[in-house]
Amino acid sequence: MKIIEIVASVANLSHGPSYSVPRLAEGVAAAGGDVELFTVGAPGHETRKGVLRRTFAHDLAGLPRIGHLRLSGAMRRALSDQAAAGAVLHTHGLWLAPNLYPADAARKAGGPFVISPRGMLGEAAMSFSSLQKRLFWAAFQHRAMASADFIHATSTGELAEIRAMGLSNPVAVIPNGVDIPPAAQPPQGAVRIALSLGRIHPKKGLDRLVRAWALAGAATEGWRLKIIGPSEMGHADALKALAGELGLTNVEVSGPLFDDAKLAAYREASLFVLPTLNENFAMTVAEALAAGTPVISTRGAPWSGLEVEGCGWWIDHGQEAMAATLATALTSPAGALTAMGQRGRAWMQRDFSWDHIGRRMLAAYEWAVAGGAPPSEIVL
Repeated sequence: MKIIEIVASVANLSHGPSYSVPRLAEGVAAAGGDVELFTVGAPGHETRKGVLRRTFAHDLAGLPRIGHLRLSGAMRRALSDQAAAGAVLHTHGLWLAPNLYPADAARKAGGPFVISPRGMLGEAAMSFSSLQKRLFWAAFQHRAMASADFIHATSTGELAEIRAMGLSNPVAVIPNGVDIPPAAQPPQGAVRIALSLGRIHPKKGLDRLVRAWALAGAATEGWRLKIIGPSEMGHADALKALAGELGLTNVEVSGPLFDDAKLAAYREASLFVLPTLNENFAMTVAEALAAGTPVISTRGAPWSGLEVEGCGWWIDHGQEAMAATLATALTSPAGALTAMGQRGRAWMQRDFSWDHIGRRMLAAYEWAVAGGAPPSEIVL
C-alpha cells in the first residue's frame, strides 16, 4: 500500500505541521508503510528516514493573494498519477491548493482520500480572515472534506469541531507524536524560568498570561517569564508594551528558537505555560513534557491528561484562573515540579512516541483501503 502525505509547506519551522507531518510520515514508514511526502517550494527531492520527500514548484508565487494558495500544477499531476495507481492520499491543513488537489485526484480515480484539518476549524482559528474562509469553505473546502474516506482529528475536541461543521465522515482520533529526548538534569539556575514557547499570535492568549503574571504578584519573585517565538501581526511588540505598562521587569519576549536551542529552552524551564484560546493539539505541550517540564495549559488545548497523569494543570480561560494557578505552581517546591515533569516524560514515552502513532495511523489507512471492522481509533 502506497501512502502519500501532503502538506502545503514545511519551510516555516514555527508552524506545527512543518514538524508533525514529516514525523508522521516517518512513523508510518517505520511501521511498514510505503510513504512519500509531497510539499510545495523549491523543486527537488531527498530521502529521510525511509521517506522520499518530493517538493514541487510553487506556481505564481510572486502574485499577491494567488501566490498564498500554494498552487502547483506539477503536484496536481503527480497526485493524479498516484491516485490512479491506488495510493492513499492524505492531505494536512485547509484553505490551500494542496488541500484540494488530493480530493479531486482521489474522486476521479475512485481511490482513498484522507484529510487532517490540523486545528483550522477551531473557533479562534476561524475568526481570523473569517469571511475569506467561509467563502472558500462554501466554494471548495467543504466538498473536499465531505469526500474523505475518513478525517483525521488529533483530539476529541477537534472531532467536535469537525461535527459542528456538518461533516458526518468517519473520524480517526489519533494525536500527534513527539520525539523523546534523552533525560536531563533538572534546571539549576538561581532564577527559575516559566516558559511559553510558540507563535506569538493573538489566538495564543499571551496578553492574558502577561496580565496574570502581574496579578500573581509576590509569587513571581525569583522567577522569570520567557515568551519565545516568531511574532505575527506585531504581537510581540504589543506584549512588550503591555509588560512595560504593568511595570513587569521579569518578563522577556524574544524571537524563535529551533532544534537544540529550543530543547535547551525547555530544559532550562521549571514550568511551561500555554494560555491559548484554541488548539487542536498543541505540540509545545508534548515537547515540554517530553523534555521533563511540567505544564499549565488552558482548556483551549486538549490536555486534560495533565491532571490525570499528575504532570500539570488544565485550567479555565481567563487571567484570574491563570494567576491563581501560577501562584500555586510558582510557590511549589522545586522537587515537586521536577517529579511532575518526570511523570509527564514517562507519559509521552508510553503513549506519544512517533513509532506508536505511526502504527495507529497505518491501521486506519489499511481500514480505509480494505474495509471490515474499524480500528478503535475510528469514530463512525
